Amino acid sequence: MSISWTGVMPAVTTKFTDQDELDLNMFSINIKAQLEAGVNGIILGGTLGEASTLTNDEKKVLMKETVNLVEGKVPVIINIAEQTTKGAIQAAKVAEQCGATGLMMLPPMRYKANDHETVTYFKETANSTDLPIMIYNNPIDYGIMVTLDMLNELMVCDNIQAVKESTRDISNITRIKTRFGNRLNVLTGVDTLGLESTLMGADGWVAGLVCAFPAETCAVFELARAGRIKEALEVYQWFLPLLELDISPQLVQNIKMAEVATGIGTENVRAPRLPLRGEERERVAAIIEQGMATRPKLPDYKNIN
Repeated sequence: MSISWTGVMPAVTTKFTDQDELDLNMFSINIKAQLEAGVNGIILGGTLGEASTLTNDEKKVLMKETVNLVEGKVPVIINIAEQTTKGAIQAAKVAEQCGATGLMMLPPMRYKANDHETVTYFKETANSTDLPIMIYNNPIDYGIMVTLDMLNELMVCDNIQAVKESTRDISNITRIKTRFGNRLNVLTGVDTLGLESTLMGADGWVAGLVCAFPAETCAVFELARAGRIKEALEVYQWFLPLLELDISPQLVQNIKMAEVATGIGTENVRAPRLPLRGEERERVAAIIEQGMATRPKLPDYKNIN
């Protein structure tokens, strides 16, 4: 399957049982809810997926399970966040073996690579695989900025096809589209800029709160892309307090609480993460309760001409 790199692609959470094992039953419930809402891809092993806490065997299980669940309807994309080039190349190889359709790649972890080192890391990994790749540009959380000049160097790799734009500088969408045109698709990676980024020409949205609210996320994107901005804005204004739960160090716990509210997840996280408690839990719970109490009726976003 090729990847168009458009539309809503949830960075899904990993579901755990009370015994801290993979909860494939609840994982299946959530993936099916995403597909029913009309998402355009599934992204595994990102920050929301608690990737740094997963074993290699667990990652393989999740990839194979997701490939089986989607039945070819949408691409399955695995995030690569490795400390070494050798590790990234091996991760890409395993992804191919497990049936993944594409890769999302972060710059090297832990070591703050310079521009040349970062570009070389991406190139050598891309040249080791036929899988299409989306570069994840998030200098705020991961300390390395992938500049336009660096992206230009990467264009020699035909399978580098998209960028997840998470700089929080919405003008960067225009800069990328102006410089690279159709050669490089842009997907926003910041929930609180989902609507704004779509209106500025982003091709897609790698979303977080979609894990709990898949239909609402897809509705905002599809309505905005169709130019039905007033309707998109009405949903987005309701959604924004919930979307702000994504821009927090505890985004995993926040979003898993929201998944419980909508019946498609549990609160189980893997230590050192722990469920929220005290005043912060009360604050997040109040936002979710208000959102559930005022949840809007959505237009028929799936059948927009």
